[in-house]
Amino acid sequence: MPPTPTPGPRRVDRTARRRAVVALVFAFVAAPATRADYIPTRSVEVRVEDERVLLNAEFDLTLNPTLEEALQKGIPLYFLLEVDIVRPRWYWFDDKVLQHATQYRLSWLPLTRQYRVSSGLLALTYDSLEEVERLLGRVNSREIARTADLEKGARYDAIVRLRLDPNQLPKPFQVNALASRDWQLASDARRIAFTP
Repeated sequence: MPPTPTPGPRRVDRTARRRAVVALVFAFVAAPATRADYIPTRSVEVRVEDERVLLNAEFDLTLNPTLEEALQKGIPLYFLLEVDIVRPRWYWFDDKVLQHATQYRLSWLPLTRQYRVSSGLLALTYDSLEEVERLLGRVNSREIARTADLEKGARYDAIVRLRLDPNQLPKPFQVNALASRDWQLASDARRIAFTP
């Protein structure tokens, strides 16, 4: 059986170059898709009061022109306020104890020229987008857990995040949301420690 020829230095050099070019192309293509438009977090506070765990938070939400245009064309936008309550463990991943999510649906009413924000059974209308952004960006004394569901005296972390939910968009826009950062509006996940 004849020995298998080993690649020469030129062949290895070409292969390495091709791999480097492919890696650069993937880096440039993937970078815009993974970077989301940012919602600054001004403050987050968790407090325990009357057997309840309450959340106060303030986000500086501003819709970009792409989202404003989508609203004007009749596409509702869905925002999620997500709170995960975890118990930190030094030897393993955090233990997720509770998960709380509040969904807001934002739509434009062309007949009355107003914005409508609904969450569950509650619906409110506003004349300006600034009022809507203020409403969605402020959380006041929102109950995220009951102390009966948590171990007294143990340390917990609340991980809080506000984001646009692209999964609720119409299908063509969901595809667009994968490639455009305009549709990936999100805050950073802020972690706050508390003890019930």
